[in-house]
Amino acid sequence: MNRTRQPLRVSAAVELASLVVLLANVCTVHLPAISSLAGPVHGCAYLFTVIAGARDPGRTRRTTALTLIPGVGGLLALRRLTAREADGVTP
Repeated sequence: MNRTRQPLRVSAAVELASLVVLLANVCTVHLPAISSLAGPVHGCAYLFTVIAGARDPGRTRRTTALTLIPGVGGLLALRRLTAREADGVTP
């Protein structure tokens, strides 16, 4: 596992999980307490994902653009970065 991508991996997972919590809350009981907790968590995780993706040494324009997609963008960027690394493409 590449230690330099650990922050991106964690932030992408937190971003997706918090988005799922927000959407589940909206589709079911819509408790304001859940929204007020999960909303800022999702926003911070989204910003951290974008910044971590932009700072990755193996980034390209496409991987940086992928991080801008809310929810799954960080995971898509990770997948692309890992595939490029496995193919032997150097940053």
